[in-house]
Amino acid sequence: MCASCLNVNKIVIIATFYRNPERPSEMRNEEKHALRRELRGRRSQMGWDVRAAATVKINRLLKRYIKHGRKIGVYWPMGKELRLDGFVRAAQKRGAKLYLPYIEPRSRRMWFTPYPESGMERERIRGRARLNVPQFAGRKIRVHGLSVLLVPLVGIDREGYRLGQAGGYYDATLAAMKYRLQAKTVGVGFACQLVDRLSVEAHDLPLDGFVSEAGILCF
Repeated sequence: MCASCLNVNKIVIIATFYRNPERPSEMRNEEKHALRRELRGRRSQMGWDVRAAATVKINRLLKRYIKHGRKIGVYWPMGKELRLDGFVRAAQKRGAKLYLPYIEPRSRRMWFTPYPESGMERERIRGRARLNVPQFAGRKIRVHGLSVLLVPLVGIDREGYRLGQAGGYYDATLAAMKYRLQAKTVGVGFACQLVDRLSVEAHDLPLDGFVSEAGILCF
């Protein structure tokens, strides 16, 4: 069980799931596209007030990962992805070191560069998934240099397997971390993005947890 699941307050719903070795066969591309459309539709249908309340609660739950000096990977939200504004402000105030993804040309494996204290200054769009990729000065590190990585997602199942935007950047980055000192990987999103089971491919790695407005799940 991950440490974040211990000694939590009563507003958090906690569950630990054990992985079933019998996984569904791989999805065809058109099936994945259809599932992404469905899950994005669920997220888009959230009312403004419901979404705002959920965002506040998720950002509050994420604060348990903050520790002075801890290196935490965050992301700049695209589209309807969960915003991390409250978490970022709290982490900067408490002395955590935040990092944003950086994608070099002709590569899917991400670096991470320091998050500027002044916030987002500029963005670039690259890749067929049209990912917003911040470009900042500062010493870049690989994912295994982080203590915690907050991972955006389109969907996640009850064993921690993630469905992303289809760009493959997080998949390639997490796969490269497989045999090295690992950061704790925490998926973040809304409860409507949780599904019972996703099909997986050989290179897919499950996340360590998922934080939504419903609480924290540990895998």
